[in-house]
Amino acid sequence: MAGIKKSTEAFRVDPAATAAFSALRSALPNLRPLDEDARALKAVVIGGGTGAPVSIRTLLSLGVQTSAVVAMADDGGSTGVLREEADVTPPGDIRKCLVAFAKDPADPLVRALKYRFAVARDHALGNLLLAALEDATGSFPEAIAICEKLVDAQGHVYPSTLDHVVLSAQTQDGRILDGQAVACHSKTALAQVWLSAEDGRPPRPYEPALQAIREADLIVLGPGSLFTSIIPNLLVPGVVDAIRASKGSTLFVCSLADMQGETWGLTAREHVEALMDHGTRGLLDYVLVHTPVSLRPDSPATGVFTAVTGADSEHASTADLDDLVLSGRIRPVRVCYQDVQAIQAQGPVVIARNLVDPIHPTWHDPAALRDAFAGVLKLCRSRRR
Repeated sequence: MAGIKKSTEAFRVDPAATAAFSALRSALPNLRPLDEDARALKAVVIGGGTGAPVSIRTLLSLGVQTSAVVAMADDGGSTGVLREEADVTPPGDIRKCLVAFAKDPADPLVRALKYRFAVARDHALGNLLLAALEDATGSFPEAIAICEKLVDAQGHVYPSTLDHVVLSAQTQDGRILDGQAVACHSKTALAQVWLSAEDGRPPRPYEPALQAIREADLIVLGPGSLFTSIIPNLLVPGVVDAIRASKGSTLFVCSLADMQGETWGLTAREHVEALMDHGTRGLLDYVLVHTPVSLRPDSPATGVFTAVTGADSEHASTADLDDLVLSGRIRPVRVCYQDVQAIQAQGPVVIARNLVDPIHPTWHDPAALRDAFAGVLKLCRSRRR
């Protein structure tokens, strides 16, 4: 209509996820899938909504039967508003993983599910759809199943629990933080997190999620926020036991950099030790870490990205900083030869690769990550034989 100008800020899509998926998708024509036997393997990704989709898309590109178990502790942004005002099961991380499983990420419906509306308190359409379907059907799993059909999902997404849970944390300097959104933006690194249902009792696990873990040939933890996306799944009773009961291998994909305060300054070794302290000791088979150079006994701690300064932030929280400001305050997760030896002394095999996207230095390079996953899957296949 004449005289009506469309606002360029009315719709917004998360650029990081979109670009990462596009990069992987564009590389696929030049990459061969695994052979028939390897494609019979089952994998499950355990994590949250920012890092888990990276592993999901990577595994799908290899032709592996993939599912995801997703943390239900999110209480920030659109999800937080819906939790508080509509008393719904947290939809945000589920929605992100559903989009990752979509057969065609470029499909207009799939793209629309990622749209956020400035005119509606920045709610994501996918979040609103899941919340509405949960209310209409009376079942969050049924809401997920309907959305899986809508996007022609190439795998299943399972919440780790259907209980409405609250994440609490203790920082390394002893402060207690309540809520996932508060914890992930802590001024200092976290030392411990715990989970409780809103009525104070331990959360109940979602049995189909446990079954997917028990049947997996490869269990992938991460990448993503260590204390607020990956570990909250492990805190649901039964999840660690399901990992232990699985005959598959477990891979931890360590983050590339500190994007939020919860792991501020922690090394790759400290990431692994935190994961072990929260239930996975003796259960990790492989740890994938980034290093731009070969690690030698005399090599210094490394991992610095040339595209960021690594300067410390004077802010108490990163929550109010945009991507441009954060680009000068992101610190790489460092690793050195001695730390690799210390990790391997506790059982896991460390796979050290240059995993950084050359254009976006805080994202995993899709082809490099795919190559690393392919190597682990070959080891899984040998182990199964």
